[in-house]
Amino acid sequence: MPDRMIKLIISLLIVTSCSGAAERSDETTGQPEATEAIITGADQVESYVPYLMGKRVGMVINQTSIIGDQLSVDSLLALGVDIKAIFGPEHGFRQNASNGAAVGDEIDPQTGIPIVSLYGKNRKPSQTQMEALDVMVFDVQDVGCRFYTYINTLADIMEACAEYGKKLVILDRPNPNGFVDGPVLDMQFKSGIGKFPIPVAHGMTMGEFARMLNGEGWLANGIQCDINVIPIKNYTHDLYYELPVPPSPNLNTQASIILYPSLCLFEGTIISQGRGTYMPFTVLGAPALKGQYDFSFKPVSIPGMSEAPLHQGKMCYGIDLRDYDIKRLHASGRINLQWMLEFYKAFPEKERFFDSSQSPAMGRIEALIGNNVFKKQVMDGLSEEEIRKSWEPGLSDYKEMRKQYLLYK
Repeated sequence: MPDRMIKLIISLLIVTSCSGAAERSDETTGQPEATEAIITGADQVESYVPYLMGKRVGMVINQTSIIGDQLSVDSLLALGVDIKAIFGPEHGFRQNASNGAAVGDEIDPQTGIPIVSLYGKNRKPSQTQMEALDVMVFDVQDVGCRFYTYINTLADIMEACAEYGKKLVILDRPNPNGFVDGPVLDMQFKSGIGKFPIPVAHGMTMGEFARMLNGEGWLANGIQCDINVIPIKNYTHDLYYELPVPPSPNLNTQASIILYPSLCLFEGTIISQGRGTYMPFTVLGAPALKGQYDFSFKPVSIPGMSEAPLHQGKMCYGIDLRDYDIKRLHASGRINLQWMLEFYKAFPEKERFFDSSQSPAMGRIEALIGNNVFKKQVMDGLSEEEIRKSWEPGLSDYKEMRKQYLLYK
């Protein structure tokens, strides 16, 4: 494609690609004011497309990987970028797999490009796959939580790029939960939902987290990945940002995304978070709470979202948070522990509360919260502030360490 045509197409993309702006502050929530629209790394095509031209490109992407309102793979193909392979994280490239479900390799019917699953038999590309590429592009929307697996995929890709001498271009996107909170992971509870010594809410974008992975030597054998982060324009961590595309099947609303750091902890309990409904991570309940709460919902099997949810086919009684003031929660910069304390107090069979064996989604509370003391703290009736005090000095130490890797205020 002639250089003149490339510049023309890039110009058109720039005009149409401004992302959703962060909302202005108000006296009620105290949200900071954004004076200009947020522009994601992907939207800044002029900053990275010239580098990709003439190279064999691999892309780690899913349905959140957009330029303007179009999938980035389509936009880049139109520009003449030679995309050789797509690598899909958990839920797959087209987001048609449930949480935790293995995803197989396939050919994308819309582009004919091979799709390699990074959430099936392999967690990172093979030597053969990497040798067929000159550069890798990473563009996946994260939600800022330790147990959200996209940061694990980022680490795996960085290791593969480092091992085979490939550069990684990271198209950065805002973290909708940009605060830092929760206990730092005790590494004896390291798992697939917690691989690094970071808090529950780590307060970093993917680009910043990649810098931390390199800087702290957290990649296998301390190897270093050659990264180029295309930073977000007009973004700060405390801005309230509405995602233009749901990041995964069970985070299908802005409310679910903002409530996720608080409600996902219930995956380690007998309390349903609404998997098996079309309102996941905005409701809480269990059959045993009948008579204590008026609100009810019934989880059912929903292909592509939750095939075998906790309490399937049973009426659950609890609370509806769909109209909760999520902007105020976001502005607080805190995980809400009051719901956990409330539901433990209300649950009639205390010995069953932390039984997560019926839930196929995540696992034990220890793996989710990152230590073996939180469960006892809740059972012993400690207050939220008493629990928070136990997160120190680890949380403050993490915040100090984090500063050197930040790209945004």
